[in-house]
Order: sequence, then C-alpha cells, then structure tokens
Amino acid sequence: MGSFACVATIIAVLLLLPSYGQAFYLPGVAPHDFNKGDPLQVKVNKLSSTKTQLPYNYYFLHYCRPYKVVNSAENLGEVLRGDRIENSVYTFQMRKEDSCKVVCRVKLTAESARNFKEKIDDEYRVNMILDNLPVAVLHQNGNQSIYAHGFHVGFKGSYAGSNTEKYFINNHLSFRVLYHKDPEIDSARIVGFEVVPSSNNHENMVWNTSSGLVTCTKTIIESSTGPQEVEADKEVIFTYDVSFKPSEIKWASRWDTYLLTNDDQIHWFSIIKSVMIVLFLSGMVAMIMVRTLYRDIANYKQLENQDEAQEETGWKLVHGDVFRAPINSGLLSVFVGTGVQIFAMTLVTMIFALLGFLSPSNRGGFMTAMVLLWFFMGLFAGYSSARLYRMFKGTEWKKNTLKTAFMFPGILFAVFLVLNALIWGEQSTGAVPFGSMVALVLLWFGISVPLVFVGSYLGFKRQAIEDPVKTNKIPRQIPEQAWYMKPVLSILTGGILPFGAIFIELFFILTSIWLNQFYYIFGFLFIVFIILLITCAEITIVLCYFQLCSEDYHWWWRAYLTAGSSALYLFLYSVFYFFTKLEMTKLVSIIFYFGYMLLVSCAFFVLTGTIGFYACFWFVRKIYSSTKVD
Repeated sequence: MGSFACVATIIAVLLLLPSYGQAFYLPGVAPHDFNKGDPLQVKVNKLSSTKTQLPYNYYFLHYCRPYKVVNSAENLGEVLRGDRIENSVYTFQMRKEDSCKVVCRVKLTAESARNFKEKIDDEYRVNMILDNLPVAVLHQNGNQSIYAHGFHVGFKGSYAGSNTEKYFINNHLSFRVLYHKDPEIDSARIVGFEVVPSSNNHENMVWNTSSGLVTCTKTIIESSTGPQEVEADKEVIFTYDVSFKPSEIKWASRWDTYLLTNDDQIHWFSIIKSVMIVLFLSGMVAMIMVRTLYRDIANYKQLENQDEAQEETGWKLVHGDVFRAPINSGLLSVFVGTGVQIFAMTLVTMIFALLGFLSPSNRGGFMTAMVLLWFFMGLFAGYSSARLYRMFKGTEWKKNTLKTAFMFPGILFAVFLVLNALIWGEQSTGAVPFGSMVALVLLWFGISVPLVFVGSYLGFKRQAIEDPVKTNKIPRQIPEQAWYMKPVLSILTGGILPFGAIFIELFFILTSIWLNQFYYIFGFLFIVFIILLITCAEITIVLCYFQLCSEDYHWWWRAYLTAGSSALYLFLYSVFYFFTKLEMTKLVSIIFYFGYMLLVSCAFFVLTGTIGFYACFWFVRKIYSSTKVD
C-alpha cells in the first residue's frame, strides 16, 4: 500500500505540473512596476453566462486570434471553475494611448455567425485580464462606482426604424487603464482595468492597407453608420482604443472597487441581525437546558432508596439501554468519520481565507485549497470512524476503513462524472479535462485512501471508549410516544434553527457562485460557521434530552439526523433560489445546477449531522456519568 501510494502521488504531481504550474503561487501578491513604454499583454479568459452556467473558451467564437495561442499556467481551482486563460491580440504600451487601433478583419461563416447569435441570446460575457485584474464595465450608483465583471458579447435590437430584431456584436472596445504612479520614480502600478464596449459598422469606411482604418476616429465612431450586424458572410472589423488615467488608488487597495456591490449595506445589516437573533436563541436554549438538567440531577441524587427510584420516570430509567449499539452502527461510524473530514477541511480553509491567502485576487485558490485539504484530512476521517466503530464492538475494521475511504467520495465522484459528461457534450470548458480527472483520482488513491488507513490503524490501536454505565442484556421496552416526539417530526423540527443560522449568508454565497460575483467577507462567514456549530449542538442536545425523558433510548441515529435535516432545508432553498433568481433555460444547465446543489446538500448533511452527533454523544455521557446508578 505504501509503495503504491508513493507512485500514485508522484504520477499525480507530474500530471498536475503542465496545467497547474502555479498551484501554490499566489497570483497578484507581488506588485508589478511598469515604466513608460513597457509592453502590456491583455489575456483572455472564459466566456461566462449566468443563464447557462456553461463557460466556453474565448476562441470558441470567431474572435481575432494571435499567431500562436499560448495557455497560461492554471491552478487546480481555475481548471475546476472552467477558467482558460490565454494570450490575445490586444497589446498596449504603458501610458501610451492608441485611438481606434485595428486588430483584425474577420469574415463570419454560417457556423461562426450562429455561435455569436447563440451566445448573445444567452447573455454571455467576455472576460479579460490585465496584470491579474479582470476587465470590468463601470456603472455609477449615486456616488459609488460599481464594477460589472466582463462585457457582453453583443446585444439584440432594431436599428434605423426597422421592426425586425437583429443581432449586433460588440466589435469596438474602449479600454481605460488606471495606474498609480510612484512619486519618486517613473514607474507605475496598474490599479484598474475598465472597458466600454460598443458595436460599430466599419463596412463603408475607408480602408488603407498601409495605415489601417484611416477614417476610424472618435468623432466618426460616435456618429457611425450604425452597429455591426451579425450575419453569415459579413465582414467584421475589430478595433479598440486604450487610454491611461492616473489614480489615487494604491496597489494594495486595487481590488476594493471590484468587491463592492449594490447591496453591501443590506448584506451587513442582515448578517448582523441574523447573528444577534441566533445568539439570543442559543443563549435561551443553553439557559433552559442548564437549569432543567441541574434540577433533574439534583432530584435523582436526593432519592432515598431504590423503590423510590423505580417510581421515577425520565432519562435515568433508560441508563441500561442508552449506550446500546444502534442498528447499522458501522454505517454510522462511516458517516461520522466523513463528517469529521469535511469539518476539518472547512475549518482549515476558512482559517486560510481569514489570513488572506484565499482572496479573490488569488484566482481559484479557494477551490484548490478545499480539494487538497479534503485529500489530506482523510487521516481524521479514518481515526474518528475507527474509534467509534471499536466502541460499538465492531470487528471488521478493514471493511469499515474501506467504506470510510470510498463511500462518500465514491458517490461524489460518480455524480461528478455524470455531470462532467453532460458538460463535455456541450463543448464547455466547465468540463474537467481527462488528464486533470486522472490526477484527481490518483490523489484520491495516493493520498486520501492511505491516510484513511493510517488514521484507522491509529484509532484501533487506542483503547476503546468505555461507557459510563453498563448495558442490560435485554432491551427495555419503549413506551408509546406522544405525537410531537415522533421521529420524523422531531428530526424535521431540529433542522430549522441551524438553517436559520445560515439563511442570510446562504443567499450571498449562492449569488457569488451562480451569478458571477466575488465573495470576500470571510470574517462574517467564519462567525456564521461558528454559530452554525453552536446551534446544531444545542438543538440536538435539547431534542435528545426530551427524547430520553420520554424513555426512548434510540438516540444515536436521531441525533445525527436531527442536525443533518438542515440540509433538506438548504436544498429546498436552492430550489426556491433557482425559480426566483436564476434564468436558466437549457436542460443541461438545470441538471448541472441541481446536481451540484444536491452534492452540496449531501456534504452539508454529513457535516451538520456529525456536529449534532458529537454534541449529543458528549451530553449523554456527561449526564449519565454525573448520576449514581446502582
């Protein structure tokens, strides 16, 4: 196993090198100083649309191509996001302006015209990059400047009084580069990259083979012969302007404008309100639990004899059955182990984000960190699963370890393969390349699986967890439960409060994922995550206490499902979000959305279920070790 792991890891690293050459490099961390006249190369990224969620390569459309297209090194997260960063024909010289420079002339074929029309229908946007800054269209919202990422491929409309709606391409780009000049030296740093796209029909203008489009001036463009129509056999002339503007924005703050949104105040107010409400509810629950439980323990300690104890009802009467191993204890161990793996991955990723390593300027860094940390946290999955499985007196530890290593990741990978095949059929860059897929599998088998076995070995080597009370040989009969204590109702009720803890933040997370916006307030996200942990723990403890008081000792799975049921509300909210915020029309896009939201909900179920289980596990051991049982 050890030799196979080493070989698999080496092969995976070699496969990753060609495409992920900057996997551990933080792009944009070191500022670039440009002198006047230094060349600036604009890079192009994917074509993206919030209506289809299917990214495409920039050169999928018949745009001007350089003599040789060169792919930039991309990290793992960028590949999984569908980014494809390549060179372009747009080249500037620092602080030297160009007016309506001709890039190329393109004659549209029937296929290329059809592709342009389809992308215009689906509202695709073109993404470009200069010095690691994405191009943006500037919008003014009062005194606040808002950036819209990328610019539209084109638009639909009528022209010159015609009632027929036609397609027009944005073939002229007016770039504006903001720079911050060093007062002591001549060099400057780029702090902004803006564009104003327009559609201009140059067909009837004078073309000079030596000097280009000589009549293409700013005055003529503003009163041009109309927009450039998209039709087969039409010639499209691509042009651009570039201007440079000094700015007071410092290099360290150049991303601030990109991160501003129209609803910042609503966002902050909603987050604070949610935090305060959940903290208040959590405090009330904790106070009630402490006082009620303290009174119960005090009453039981004051019992004078065993006969009086037998007359009592409540959680103490099930002390002989409360630690009886549940049905499918091995499966529960696997789920808990996987939940610990997800928890460790989430916690460490958030810490990295809080420290600034996973800021939006580090494109793809967040996803790269999550994937790699998932593989390395297999050690904790194996250990926690083995410890719990041994406590349940399980004997097939190898079988349990294999389930921990392959069950949940296998389900994720199977669904991922199906979705990837559908995306690949659409010729989208959102489909993970075969080489990258092989690398992920090798990392899974070469890192995660061996670490799960190492953790399992360490867990089984340790002494088994001892129960604070003995378990009876004959199970106690459970009395008829009240309607409000039925398992289904209790479980569904328990998931409401944890979902309420993340409800507001969930909206902004989904917006950043599906509506192409940056998410950057990791401090609030970390606070919400902590509140989620507290809420899951407390609601599970409360319902577990009520369950034991009704003399129902089957708490193991119910504790897990109580907190985990919040994932059901998360998925239902994603359905609501789909119908109210998104405008997807393609079947593949709809399957893509619900497929990934189902995977996210499953991961959330395992995470919250594990939190609730461990909280209830600690609580039950605590109360039964605090009372004297004859």
